[in-house]
Amino acid sequence: MSSAPRDTNLSAVLQSVKNLRLEEMPIPQPGPNEVQIAVQKVGICGTDVHFWQSGHMGDYLLKAPVVLGHEASGIVSAVGEGVTSLKIGDRVAIEPGVPCGRCEYSKEGRYNLCPHVKFCAQPPFHGTLTRYYVHDASFCYKLPDNVSLEEGALCEPLAIAVHSCRRAGIEIGHKVLVCGAGPIGLVNVLAARAMGASKIVITDVVEDRLKFAKELGADHTINVAGKNAKAVAALVEEALGRHADCTIECSGFETSQAAAIYSTKSGGCVVLVGMGAMENKLPVMDALCREVDLRGSFRLLNCYPMALEMMASGRVDAKPLVTHRYALEQALDAFETARTGAGIKVIIDCSRQQ
Repeated sequence: MSSAPRDTNLSAVLQSVKNLRLEEMPIPQPGPNEVQIAVQKVGICGTDVHFWQSGHMGDYLLKAPVVLGHEASGIVSAVGEGVTSLKIGDRVAIEPGVPCGRCEYSKEGRYNLCPHVKFCAQPPFHGTLTRYYVHDASFCYKLPDNVSLEEGALCEPLAIAVHSCRRAGIEIGHKVLVCGAGPIGLVNVLAARAMGASKIVITDVVEDRLKFAKELGADHTINVAGKNAKAVAALVEEALGRHADCTIECSGFETSQAAAIYSTKSGGCVVLVGMGAMENKLPVMDALCREVDLRGSFRLLNCYPMALEMMASGRVDAKPLVTHRYALEQALDAFETARTGAGIKVIIDCSRQQ
């Protein structure tokens, strides 16, 4: 990994598959309704790792070098013409997707489905693993005084969980199943509890992650290694005392998706969050006959304010999710840690180290 002087716009650039380098890039200047941000903290997401290792994510292909990173916070360092909501020095969390504002989905208030969205680190758009980044001011949210910049970087995955829980219709007293104890599964435990879930069970195949989930607030954990979908459903029913009111599936694996359907009560809801194979074989007749709703959950929609309020009010403590910290100059080491699954959430500090 090459190095760069401290006084340049150091950036972690994915040149090609498995070829991540530190490079100097021009410092971007904000245009109308934009702000320049001195990026501080960036979390590594599984999609970042997938792009690094494979050069694609679904239909998005790496055709030219791109800066990675989309879970970010920073400090406003310049403002463009027309910006009144932010000023230099404001600490902000960056919502990574900016819709076109003109398509039917944007106009209907479902901007997360905009087909023309500009999303950080989604080719051809650069991401936030850089010293300076320019973003639409409307999608930068001021951090409450008691919310740290590191928590600001955790706002993106927490907001995804808020959207998932909203799609699931979680209410006070609901019994909830979360499938998968990776970072997204874990923030769904936090969000579901904050939104009223009375009992939460979580599944995974890694015992250490299940132990972490229990410490984070899950009531029951189930190691599903080697178990078929109906066997898992029986264990979930035993743990909850009945079927789950709603299930949030965060693994993307076929067996887990099937278990989610079997584990959810008649008339309940399964929300599919985890991304896996393009096609899976699922027990759709079981879902049909018991009126189990299957809903997708893609990114997030007007969820940053609630996610920030959850952290500011203390209803959610996301800080334990951060298990590893690196400087931007150590980006390759940080990505390797994330790739091996050694920790939960890896944070990169993009500020200049003194």
